[in-house]
Amino acid sequence: MWWIKAGIATLALAALAAGDDLAAHRLIVPVQGFDPHRLVDNYREARSGHPHEALDIIAPRGTPVVAAGDGRVVKLFLSKPGGITLYEFDPEERYAYYYAHLDRYAPGIAEGTKVKRGDVIGYVGSTGNALASAPHLHFAIFRLGPERQWWKGEPVNPYPYLAAR
Repeated sequence: MWWIKAGIATLALAALAAGDDLAAHRLIVPVQGFDPHRLVDNYREARSGHPHEALDIIAPRGTPVVAAGDGRVVKLFLSKPGGITLYEFDPEERYAYYYAHLDRYAPGIAEGTKVKRGDVIGYVGSTGNALASAPHLHFAIFRLGPERQWWKGEPVNPYPYLAAR
C-alpha cells in the first residue's frame, strides 16, 4: 500500500507545481490528531443511491474538528442528512469546505468568523443520518461558481489534497 500513498503524494505535488490553486492552500486533515496515512478514499463510494463525493473520517465522538485551511465560516446549518454542519469558504471564495455530522460547534464559532488552518471549529459526532454508533466527520470540498452559493458547487475529491500531508 505504500506505493499508493507515494503515488497520491506525487499527484498532489504535481498539482501544486502545475499551479493548482487548491493544492496551494496546503490543507490539513480536519480531525485533530488524525494520521493522514490512515485516510481512506471513500469519495466515489455510493450512499443510498447517490455518489458520496466526500471523505468520512472515523474518530471518537468529541474529537476536535479543525479548519482544513484558512477561511471564513459562511453557514452554520442543521440538515436532516448532515445533521449539525458548517460551511467554510477559502479566503478567495473559490472553494467551500463542508463539515457534517458534528456533535456541536466550538465555542465562539458563528457565521462570519474568520478561521485559520488548524483552528478548532467543532467536534466529531453522529448527527443527521449518521449511525449513532459510528461517529465521524463527513468532509467535502466544492469548487464554487460565480454566485458563491454555499449549497452549490462542483465536487472535488479532498483525498489527494489531504493524503499528501
